[in-house]
Amino acid sequence: MELPWDPAALEAAARERLPAIAYAYFAAGAGMESSVAANPRAWGRWWLRPRVLVDAGAVSTATTVLGTPIALPVMLAPCAFHRLAHADAEAATARAAAAAGTVMMVSTHSSLPLEQVVPHATAGAWFQLYVDPDPGVTLGRLRRAEECGCGALVITVDAPVWGVRYRGLGDSAAFAEAAGSTAVSSGAATFLGLDWAGVERIAAATRLPVVLKGILHPDDAGRAAASGVAGLVVSNHGGRQLDGSIPPALALPEVVAAVAGRLEVYVDGGVRSGADVLRALALGARAVLVGRPYLWALTLGGEAGVLALLRRLGAETANAMTLAGQTDPARVDPGIVVAADPRLS
Repeated sequence: MELPWDPAALEAAARERLPAIAYAYFAAGAGMESSVAANPRAWGRWWLRPRVLVDAGAVSTATTVLGTPIALPVMLAPCAFHRLAHADAEAATARAAAAAGTVMMVSTHSSLPLEQVVPHATAGAWFQLYVDPDPGVTLGRLRRAEECGCGALVITVDAPVWGVRYRGLGDSAAFAEAAGSTAVSSGAATFLGLDWAGVERIAAATRLPVVLKGILHPDDAGRAAASGVAGLVVSNHGGRQLDGSIPPALALPEVVAAVAGRLEVYVDGGVRSGADVLRALALGARAVLVGRPYLWALTLGGEAGVLALLRRLGAETANAMTLAGQTDPARVDPGIVVAADPRLS
């Protein structure tokens, strides 16, 4: 299907289709929403400096994440309550990810039970874990992820409390009905009782590789690498937690330097084009995650909409790599990005 190519137009089209309560929930950020606005703009703070006379026929967007092959260096971020966007909910998203050949991260706050999502995500499903104050609830979620065949456990670490949001849930009863009662009543945590020792306990309790999502500070990145986790996501939660937090595009280089190749680094927050994907790869990310754009695509076209978005991002990434003289997402030359603002370099 055809989707609006402009990110703002894509969101506007979805907004016309969505109930007001659903749009507000997906679009909302923390506080004055300055981080929501800054995240996509920050990628433009990095200029691309192409290499030329490279064999374009050798270009491939295929890579691996934690050893899992994916067709493009773009994964689907864990987003809650897909039923707000489309009746087929996470099942539609999972089928689209599978058709595009990439990994879907399934939220703890999924509208559908994990068992009804993972079988559709045949290219790979990772489970995003919110740690509950009750260790038994957390362990139960972990075991379900293992039993369903998830390939990794993604622990969100930037939510000790929820950020202050002035848009969002509105009438909680109406929201629960729209989002899917199974997810809303599943005991989702509103407080994340977690520290570094807790991360190590969870990692010791599962056979799944562990990824930490929500790292922005290089010292935390270095500690994550020392703790034995397999990966981390440079993320400010889409601007939904601490308003004014640094855009991931600007935090990424220092995080990559801090981990020094000891684990895989991914990034989300404001990725809107193949050029952004290439910027992220050149700055040291293994792959990127997209969030709100696929929710808008899901709203407009269900499975077909999400697949169209992923195919477009894949095509844009291939085009950007070709024009920049890069043939392998895992080996993008760091020299092809330069800081537009000299204070970044």
